[in-house]
Amino acid sequence: MKFIGFFLLFTTFAFGSEFITKSEYAKMLYKNPRGIGCNKCHGSKGEGALIVKYKAFNKKSNKYEERSLMAPRINNLEFQRFKLALEDSKGIMPSYFLTQNEIVNLFEYITSFNKDKKDEK
Repeated sequence: MKFIGFFLLFTTFAFGSEFITKSEYAKMLYKNPRGIGCNKCHGSKGEGALIVKYKAFNKKSNKYEERSLMAPRINNLEFQRFKLALEDSKGIMPSYFLTQNEIVNLFEYITSFNKDKKDEK
């Protein structure tokens, strides 16, 4: 009986090409690459989203003004711009320390939602 169990386990690992597909892996990266998912700020399909509304004091008018912090749309970027944003994070964008393979997988996943449109400048 142990032999049959070992044989089944061995054949599963030996002949199974991958546990998850490339698309599933990319989706997991998008939702939680290193603790905070891209989807939390950029939306479920990279369309951009409101992060927070807040009030800031305007010294000129002597009043509080409502402001918004928006995450930009990312499903329409060219690869180099997408890669640069991930590798050289500034401001509120966190650093994820992704591998080249992870960046490529994320890019392919997120741009799959916007195949027909080009980068907005």
